[in-house]
Amino acid sequence: MPPHPSAPPRLPTPDILREQVVLEEHDLARDGSFAVVTRRVVDGDDYVSHLWLVTVPAGGDPRQLTVGRVRDMRPALSPDGTRVAFTRRAPGAQRAQLIVAGMDGKAPDTTQLGLGELDPGQPVWSPDGRWIAFTAETDPERLIVGGRAANGEPRARVVTELDYRADEVGYVDRRPQLFTVAADGSGAPRQLTSMASGVFGIPAWRPDGQALAFTADPRPDADRHPRTSIFEIQLDGAGEGVIASTAARPREVLALAGPVRAPAYAPDGRFVVGIGVDDPDFFDDLPPTLHVAPLDGSAPPWPLAPDLDLPVGNWADSDLTGWMVDQRPGPLWVSPDEVVALVSGRGRTHPWRVCVDAHTARPLRDPERLAGGDAMCNVLAASGDGTTTVIATLGARPPELCLVTPGGGLRPLTTMGGDWLDGVSWPEMRALEVPGPGGPIETWIASPAGAGEDLLPTIVDVHGGPLGAWSPAPSLEVALLCARGYRVILPNIRGSIGYGREWVAPQLGDWGGVDADDVHAALDHAVALGLADPARLGALGLSYGGFMVNWLVGTTDRFRAAVSENGVTNQVSAWAASDTGPEYCRAARLGDPLSADGVALLWRQSPLRHVAAVRTPLLLLQSEADRRCPASDNEQFFVALRQLGRTVEYVLYPEEYHVAQATGRIDRRVDRMRRMLAWFDRYLRA
Repeated sequence: MPPHPSAPPRLPTPDILREQVVLEEHDLARDGSFAVVTRRVVDGDDYVSHLWLVTVPAGGDPRQLTVGRVRDMRPALSPDGTRVAFTRRAPGAQRAQLIVAGMDGKAPDTTQLGLGELDPGQPVWSPDGRWIAFTAETDPERLIVGGRAANGEPRARVVTELDYRADEVGYVDRRPQLFTVAADGSGAPRQLTSMASGVFGIPAWRPDGQALAFTADPRPDADRHPRTSIFEIQLDGAGEGVIASTAARPREVLALAGPVRAPAYAPDGRFVVGIGVDDPDFFDDLPPTLHVAPLDGSAPPWPLAPDLDLPVGNWADSDLTGWMVDQRPGPLWVSPDEVVALVSGRGRTHPWRVCVDAHTARPLRDPERLAGGDAMCNVLAASGDGTTTVIATLGARPPELCLVTPGGGLRPLTTMGGDWLDGVSWPEMRALEVPGPGGPIETWIASPAGAGEDLLPTIVDVHGGPLGAWSPAPSLEVALLCARGYRVILPNIRGSIGYGREWVAPQLGDWGGVDADDVHAALDHAVALGLADPARLGALGLSYGGFMVNWLVGTTDRFRAAVSENGVTNQVSAWAASDTGPEYCRAARLGDPLSADGVALLWRQSPLRHVAAVRTPLLLLQSEADRRCPASDNEQFFVALRQLGRTVEYVLYPEEYHVAQATGRIDRRVDRMRRMLAWFDRYLRA
């Protein structure tokens, strides 16, 4: 029941995480008449999600399709719209089930497809609705020798390649491969690929049902120099979802000088489009964009938007989106002459389209943005009649299912994604162009509701990446800090993606240089405006943001307290300790330990070299199972600070991964928020 109109807004506390609702994914019927949406909530200490039906374009009251203490995810509507396939995982279950449900009636009949030990990814329907393709990890166990004991632990793992571990996975004992299974549940799944490196992402059916496209990197040195391509595997002549013969082998159909992924076929099946970069170096300043190639190999690939200096996909940042599902930014080939995809720019993410010649697939004009405004879209769907829908945050609100209108707007079709915030005091978000040494820095100022121009204790929050960008939608930590009376500065400093290559390039190989200058510039501007109290400043950040906090406290004494989470302190050791270290450092031009100059470059960008200068009270938050920025890195900072007798506290969260802030067990997320708030209260309000 909504609060009485005269009731004052409720100030959120860390327990509001238990109330959070997230619209995570959706799929749209081919005729554009309805969508199926997944809605995630918290039940006790578990996350549960269910499928809901939303009519399009009317919206109205959604109808719940599934129930139970389960995680129903990855909805995919059949071509005729009469069935929906999805994955279901019970709390604590080792693997998900693949379910097909009829769309008729209030309680749809469901069929569980028999997959044995397979844990399926996103289901994809064949054009005739008879088959479902998916990826799943399968034997052989490439690392394990001597079998497994009763407790599941192997005798040993023999590692010969670099890609043996991954964040949120641990050891990659099995590779994912491509499978098909009959949609009516009449048979066992059939394995289509045996790629040495595995199959990645979501596959795509060719419109005639005779082939599947997928992403892979089977080159012998893929672990040392990864560069994915798009492959196609032929199926049998009857379109029965099995390989044509034992001699059938995948063939490469879209390869660039850099990596490419996310295949989508043209409606006539003569072309394939993907997201990639066509540069053998592909450093981080080169944004991924759309490339297309003819399937007959008659011409090399070409870009669809060669002058678009913005990345395809959602690169903006807010935990209101949940972070627990794969984004689906496209591309989608919605008609013979139109390709749509999500594109990020200036902390916002919008649907764009490229008009192409239906016969040659060459672009006819510059890409066009289909909708604008302070929106962050992260899941895209489109129907055959041109209807386009997205799940998007609008302004500072949590995501809703939205319709892309002909006038270039986003019209919400739901309210069930954000009505949990009704009656809750929420930050006031204000965007400023801050004068910076490298040019204007777009900066969000998050203030307590009604604070106006009051002078407040202020915390600068640095996003991750660094190829991320703050969006108009605040993170929950920002909302809680504002509710506590803090102002939060959210600068999109150099290195933030979506502002063009020239905004990223100066930061490559200069971590702690131009980016730190921009953080200080944003704070200086807030102080000059009378918004930030220079005697009560704090710093906060996760991942690359954690690196920046660690760097700032060792190079300045302007902060009275700081909280660093899953950051980096020693680039030399992180090069090998991180699951993506060598390739990440190469693309970011950070250096490598393979030469004296490379070691010097890594060490120059390491906060640990400034640790003796740290005087700021520092709270270090660390996920124990994080493979991206492992605990061994922050432990070096903690041990050094403790040995120096500085004020430091180190908090370890068992079994949690890199973005535990958004995806961790709910009681740990609440604990994290409480500790962060208490730390700032202790030192900024004393």
